[in-house]
Amino acid sequence: MTDVLRRGRASLAFSFLAQGATFALLVTRIPAIQDRYGVSDALLPVFLAAVPILAGVGSVTTEQLVKRIRPSRLLRWSQPVVLLALLGVGSGSHVAELAVSLAAFGLAVGALDASMNMLGVSLQRTYGRSIMLGFHAAYSLGGIVGASLAWAGAHWHLALWVSYLPVVAVLLPATFLVSRWYVDGDGPDADVPKAEAGPVVFRLLLPLCLVMTFAYIGDSTVSNWSAKYLQDTLGSSEQLATVPYNVYMVTTLLGRSIGDFGVRRFGAVAVVRLGALVATAGFAVVAGAPGAWVGMLGFTLLGLGLCVLVPQTFAAAGRLFPGASDTAIARLNIFNYVGFLVGSPLVGALGDAWSYRGAMLVPMVLVLVTLVYARSFGTGPDRYGDGHERPSTADVGRGGNGL
Repeated sequence: MTDVLRRGRASLAFSFLAQGATFALLVTRIPAIQDRYGVSDALLPVFLAAVPILAGVGSVTTEQLVKRIRPSRLLRWSQPVVLLALLGVGSGSHVAELAVSLAAFGLAVGALDASMNMLGVSLQRTYGRSIMLGFHAAYSLGGIVGASLAWAGAHWHLALWVSYLPVVAVLLPATFLVSRWYVDGDGPDADVPKAEAGPVVFRLLLPLCLVMTFAYIGDSTVSNWSAKYLQDTLGSSEQLATVPYNVYMVTTLLGRSIGDFGVRRFGAVAVVRLGALVATAGFAVVAGAPGAWVGMLGFTLLGLGLCVLVPQTFAAAGRLFPGASDTAIARLNIFNYVGFLVGSPLVGALGDAWSYRGAMLVPMVLVLVTLVYARSFGTGPDRYGDGHERPSTADVGRGGNGL
């Protein structure tokens, strides 16, 4: 049975990696997508906003679907849709085709994100120790790979479909193959009386929803504004301005790779508090940086600090609602997209109306507020890594093949 768990963990980690690469290939080629379809600057924000909105719809739908369908099965079929939608984005020639592909991508990625984290949380509970950060480390690694492939495609002036087709051709059969070994863990939300899964769950979940939103506001600030900030505010070269996001991704990978050990040794509350403080310091350094290299130090700190917040937020939801974790995670996942939607426009509007240095202080304050809610990360009996881990169990519930 241990082999079943190991295969389940490895296969889920591969799905996280594949999704990180897929998402990076989409977002890092937005200028090329805009050029291919002739999307105006005025219309582009509509397309960009539609994806997280539809992803939120997909996450809400997943909450209902998992009452009847295993999360492993939802993941098994949503990931191929995301990959094919990416290929559709790169292969179309009319704006209507782009709209259909992005709509499919958004809806499927909402189901994909929710079901992946459902499986991760249930596997963590089965293991009896913190492993959630490792899954998100795989996502960060995939993002680095995807961004590197996107850079190569842009450098060699490859058509979008030429860049996307080999990736989809490799990942599509691979993700479908590894889906045979998914492990659903310890049961569905159906075991919880539905009368108890409404406002009580959301009231208790609200602090984690706020932390998720603040974390993604911080993340979207880095992904959308780091290059512009370094070049326009700190006076770097155009080439140097591309470095902060790569540094951020690498330090995110590093922090998540070692983060589970920190949770096991010191507990989730301490790790979240430390992450929030490091991220706050990162934003403060960025806002006050006298030059580009100090600014890069700030973005490095941001990667090390922000990287622990999202995985631990999902894990905390699983601990708070051990009998209704699928419902809790589907609802919590919506605030991933809320933060993404709010973060970039918020910083841009403040930067234009005030200054970009001042705008960096807003996500700094929001991340600092995470400290107020840090105790929510230690609630519940299953405190993985607080010095008295419970032993792993061989009971993996509903099997491991997703069928």
